[in-house]
Amino acid sequence: MHAITVGMIVSNRGGFPAHLCATARSTMLQVLNEEHFNVIALDPEETRFGAVETLEDAIKCGELFRRHAAEIDGIIVTLPNFGDEKAVANAIRSSGLRVPVLVHAFPDDMDKLSFTERRDSFCGKISVCNNLGQYNIPFTLTDMHTVAPEAESFREDLHRFAAVCRIVKGMRQVRIGVLGARPAAFNTVRYSEKILEHVGVSIETLDLSEAFGRANKLTDEDPDVVAKRQAISEYAETSHVPTIVLNRMARFGVVMDRWIAENKLNATAVQCWTALEEYFGVFPCPLMSMLSNQLLPSACETDANGALSMYILQLASGQPAMLLDWNNNYAEEPDKAIVFHCSNLPACVMEQRPWMSCHPGLAERLGEENAYGQLYGKIKAAPFTYLRISTDDLNGAISGYVGEGEFTRQTLDTYGTYGVVDIPDLQDLLHFICKNRFEHHFAATQALVADAVHEALTTYLGWDVYYHMA
Repeated sequence: MHAITVGMIVSNRGGFPAHLCATARSTMLQVLNEEHFNVIALDPEETRFGAVETLEDAIKCGELFRRHAAEIDGIIVTLPNFGDEKAVANAIRSSGLRVPVLVHAFPDDMDKLSFTERRDSFCGKISVCNNLGQYNIPFTLTDMHTVAPEAESFREDLHRFAAVCRIVKGMRQVRIGVLGARPAAFNTVRYSEKILEHVGVSIETLDLSEAFGRANKLTDEDPDVVAKRQAISEYAETSHVPTIVLNRMARFGVVMDRWIAENKLNATAVQCWTALEEYFGVFPCPLMSMLSNQLLPSACETDANGALSMYILQLASGQPAMLLDWNNNYAEEPDKAIVFHCSNLPACVMEQRPWMSCHPGLAERLGEENAYGQLYGKIKAAPFTYLRISTDDLNGAISGYVGEGEFTRQTLDTYGTYGVVDIPDLQDLLHFICKNRFEHHFAATQALVADAVHEALTTYLGWDVYYHMA
């Protein structure tokens, strides 16, 4: 993950103890440095204590932020005392930036409540937030209303805010490739390209027939094909897989890699069955798994919204995401379920190196030589965040749901790649999914980032996202 760069506003108010701004500024800079943030802020030589108090200060701050607009991912407002709410709002408006804003306030010390030491930032924060609302500037709050910068709680606030900034920045321009038409039987993965384009998500398509044509023009001796075949064999256990199958898979993989590079795609969604197996003789799961493992999420069954969900989780966590089916109940335990895919899941989420095999159903119908590519494995036990984004065509909007759970250690005798999830009040979540007509797919990443995802998508993108909490 790249380091987050923030513009910092130290807010001061006339008539309050201004000397607190000096120590507050140095403390904030130290903590932000310890948490690996880059900081752009006024110097004490530019304004008193490097703080923002007057309109002139606000304009100076705005000009500074404008000069660094390409670098700044978010803004942190800190209140050592009551602060000047107008100056804060004017500085942000003057900057022209539309980035996440975190509002922080220092706590008062019960032994320092004299006129020269009392902060009153507890009250000032409310006024700042009121004015940000009047200026139509969305903002994020710390978990505690007032909190010392050195506190663990504030450090957690910073990490959550960094994830919010990554999502908002990453969503400004997204390019998703859709390879092949939607499988005829899968109406559930229909989506609106126009709604996605309206929020900055472009769809680039490639017909399977064109991909087959490109792949058939390649030879097995092509250096890129040779390298791809070697990469597949190193990624998954393939010693038992016929060479002709690996060559076909490698040729198709080179086509995908070139298409992704040429179109600068952030994610892909593939018609992974059954045309590929019937007319080209491979399952693309290993190729999709490898892409997701390399932070280029790839979703099944041309589920573009699934690919977008994976990409958002990847932005938040900085690690690969996976796409799964809500697949089966788990015995009679209402908060557990079996999740599954064939599998495009990245190897990093599995307990062991994946093992390549045939899809049992298609192998029987098409022959084993045309059905290789399914990856077998188990998702390792870990906490995770799940997310589903969907285009609501009837209302011209984007909706979704997000929450957290845990992949358990339970094992099953089954095929593909699977996991058992434990999610508090799962039955309520499933009712929500069904009643609101969501798809059977969801994205997951093995990190707890639901707070940041919900904050970014609702506060800054304005999407209607339900947060499932126990």
